[in-house]
Amino acid sequence: MGFQESFKALSDPTRRAILDLLKGGSLTAGDIASRFDMTAATGSHHLSVLKEAKLISDDKRGKYIYYELNMTVLDEILGWITALQGGKDHE
Repeated sequence: MGFQESFKALSDPTRRAILDLLKGGSLTAGDIASRFDMTAATGSHHLSVLKEAKLISDDKRGKYIYYELNMTVLDEILGWITALQGGKDHE
């Protein structure tokens, strides 16, 4: 996995907020962009960075593309962080 891309994507507060939104389930780009004060191009850029980092996936349904969390990559990141802690819970 490319941690560099994942951490770059996670470094931006708007992208973290997008991931937080997607915790509730899949959303279209329009649904996501409507929650922020950004242009469609900016929203598309954020989604593209998240997709390149494999933190989200997309699914075309009819004329809309729905975005959702990719828990596999998030689990890999969490596993790596846990391994740094020696497998122990952080107190």
